[in-house]
Amino acid sequence: MGGQTHLICKKKYGLDGLWSLGIYRDPLRKAIKQLKYGKVSNLAAVLADIILQYWAKYQPFVLDQIRKDQGQGWVIIPVPLHWWRGNSRGFNQSSLIGQILSKKLGLEYSDGLKRIRYTKAQVSLKGRDRYQNIRNAFSLNTKYIIRNTNVLLIDDVWTTGSTLKECCYVLKRNGAKKVWALTLAR
Repeated sequence: MGGQTHLICKKKYGLDGLWSLGIYRDPLRKAIKQLKYGKVSNLAAVLADIILQYWAKYQPFVLDQIRKDQGQGWVIIPVPLHWWRGNSRGFNQSSLIGQILSKKLGLEYSDGLKRIRYTKAQVSLKGRDRYQNIRNAFSLNTKYIIRNTNVLLIDDVWTTGSTLKECCYVLKRNGAKKVWALTLAR
């Protein structure tokens, strides 16, 4: 229901759920490309507002779930970029959206993950190559404690899920209780 992983499909270190704003096609595709490559960073606020409006109107159970578990500690963590890619873009689009959502939802924000090796852009790869490319590319940022917390993991696009699954694996291996992924598109 509402993006929650089916009980039969659940894995020990797998995502507890995934929610995407829409399908990766225009006009959402154009907005994501402008945010990511056109460096139109103010689109992050617009897209975050659309997510919250959509949740409130059509899927209030998403917000209800976060509120219900508020005492158990939810933290928003973006999928990190490699420092080189972050420097060339000037920002991490997932981080911008995460920071905006954390303020609007009253949740903690954390750069709890770090990318520990440079990888090829996932957009240029197919299926299994994406998984191999991203494997062991992340680690926990030791400045942050995530044990027994619930994580809302933010990324821009879900294609094969390799990046989000790898991030979830790292988070759960280090004690995260629940990990939900939020993407702009799938």
